[in-house]
Amino acid sequence: MDNSLENYVKIDDDFEGYPLHLFCVPKHYEDDLQSILIPKGCVDDRIERLARNICEELGKEPTVALCVLKGGYKFYTDLLDKIQALGRTSSVSMPISLDFIRLKSYHNDQSTGEIQVIGGDNLENLQGKNVLICEDIVDTGRTMTKLLSLLDKYKPKKVRVASLFVKRTTSSIYRPEYVGFEIPDKFIVGYALDYNEHFRDLSHICVINEQGKRKYASK
Repeated sequence: MDNSLENYVKIDDDFEGYPLHLFCVPKHYEDDLQSILIPKGCVDDRIERLARNICEELGKEPTVALCVLKGGYKFYTDLLDKIQALGRTSSVSMPISLDFIRLKSYHNDQSTGEIQVIGGDNLENLQGKNVLICEDIVDTGRTMTKLLSLLDKYKPKKVRVASLFVKRTTSSIYRPEYVGFEIPDKFIVGYALDYNEHFRDLSHICVINEQGKRKYASK
């Protein structure tokens, strides 16, 4: 890993990850994973740093934290917990209200090129307010640009996107303001990121192997 970058942690293309036997992985997934790309403890610490950065920018202004379901729920919960903890121990306490939206753009491990927006009909309360979108992973960015276009209709004051992961691809068209990790173009699971609704209960960020893809492929 290259930790010298200013505002995100870069995981190099040639980083193979950590062998499964070095960490604790649920027995029912042991044969379906290639490696552990990022251990949970590293994820937790990075989220704490993101929380501090967000508080420094948005300060004490009321903010609507918008969770992109389902994969973003774990990042969303942990990030807000750390923002609230900062409010108890520092002079910056950010009032936060919650909202949720669901987007769909994947079939198995491939982007379909079509984006379904589920929800978003009752977002009038965003008008004139800061909005913090919490996403699990940004791939090409087409899904996020679709969501940003939708939110723009509600005339928010300021919109910021925090994504725990950004995938390094040649087809990327968008980059969030807050990024936890920039990762190679690999399909990752764990920490609520799924493969056809499996692996959300995996704590670490792992690379799924071909056997796992076949085993849990959508019929």
